[in-house]
Amino acid sequence: MGKHILVQRAGRGNINFRSPSWIKLQPARLPPNDYMGTLTVKKLVHEPGRGAPLALAYSDDMKQRFALIAVEGIGVGSKINIGAEGELKAGDVAMLGKIPDGEKICFVELRPGDGGRLVKASGEYATVSGHGTNSVSIILPSKKTKALSSSCRAMIGVVAGGGRAMAPMLKAGVAFHKNKRKAKKWPGVRGVAMNPVSHPHGGGGHQSVSHPSTVARNTPAGRKVGHVAARRTGIRKR
Repeated sequence: MGKHILVQRAGRGNINFRSPSWIKLQPARLPPNDYMGTLTVKKLVHEPGRGAPLALAYSDDMKQRFALIAVEGIGVGSKINIGAEGELKAGDVAMLGKIPDGEKICFVELRPGDGGRLVKASGEYATVSGHGTNSVSIILPSKKTKALSSSCRAMIGVVAGGGRAMAPMLKAGVAFHKNKRKAKKWPGVRGVAMNPVSHPHGGGGHQSVSHPSTVARNTPAGRKVGHVAARRTGIRKR
């Protein structure tokens, strides 16, 4: 079949394809469930490979530091209430069962106490859509509705950095460093531009796949390129 193609090498997961952990600041997690009180934002920082800025928040005695996803409207010196009730402001952390319908939230826990797993990308937010007996329904950025435990916590507000994707890169070096922070291989080379030994689409008298590019879901890794388990291909006829 030839040498191992890129998708095969990436699937093995060696160091060249792992996101570098040594450049990370610290995991972005909500405080533990038993922590109740107020945190003060001391600094807003950028973490390599993360689009949203992080807010470094300290406890009142300055002995505990938490890295939280920064939301629009907070800055250095802002107070973040953990376990807030009643009137909520941007940055406060509260249980979903105590957040009113229509409120924009982010940094949502998937299970109580997991530290926040959902809606962490820059500019994104979810919306509380309804309350049940022991569950709360939220509308995710994908427009899908998900029911979570009312004991799960979330942060009030919209994740900061929403206009990041609109800025032009202007030069190739910016794209290189952007992908390097996440160990993504860039630039990508088209399969039809390769030799037959390097890719199933390579070779031929001109740059063309020259055979159907739809492959089954259980196709071996060396052939699993192109339209994987596609329901349909080609131009849609109206």
